[in-house]
Amino acid sequence: MTRRALIVEDDADIATLVEVNLRDIDCQATIARDGLEGLRQATEGLFDVIILDIMLPGLSGIEVCRRLREQHVSTPILMLTARHEEIDKVLALDLGADDYLTKPFSVRELLARVKARLRRSVPDNEPGFAAAAAPTRFARRDLLLDTELHRVTVGGKVVDLTAKEFDLLALFLRHPGRTYTRTQLLDQVWGYSYTGYEHTVNSHINRLRMKIEADAARPEHILTVWGVGYKLNDELT
Repeated sequence: MTRRALIVEDDADIATLVEVNLRDIDCQATIARDGLEGLRQATEGLFDVIILDIMLPGLSGIEVCRRLREQHVSTPILMLTARHEEIDKVLALDLGADDYLTKPFSVRELLARVKARLRRSVPDNEPGFAAAAAPTRFARRDLLLDTELHRVTVGGKVVDLTAKEFDLLALFLRHPGRTYTRTQLLDQVWGYSYTGYEHTVNSHINRLRMKIEADAARPEHILTVWGVGYKLNDELT
């Protein structure tokens, strides 16, 4: 099945390089040359992944990412950053970007990151994940997550989650009652290369609570274990 990618990049050579190589993984690309056009394309079109440069004319990639998440566009976002933009990397992840790649990057690494985002699956790096009999539906009271359909409902209503929000919730639901530190969540959901971005976990947990909890200030599903991390409330059935 052909997938669709949106490339928001003002450097024509980089945009063309990415577009050409995406064809090798059966991914058709649309190119936007500035932030405003990228925002319009992302909100009006249907894409499986967005490759978004941080430094853009019109609107920065950071602002595009922020607006997309505010509009509940849950398409996975892969940010392209320069080496000196450490603060922007952190901000992009906090705003809901799913991954980032530092320029200059290898084509092989880019394709690997894009394929990982296209899978939009729950984390597969836990022992026993690949077992054939692994369940695909998880429920807690009015909360239902389906990994095959990649869908979450609360009270029967579909909730739009970003890829990382979905992965976090799926991990908690697979291990109710287990407490995860922020570092462990980074390792399981983001990968080991994100060590040092523990605050990003807090941002995603807060947004996830806003979407699935009746009262995010008094969460019933995802609980804070003070001084340790987070866990799914295993007393709910």
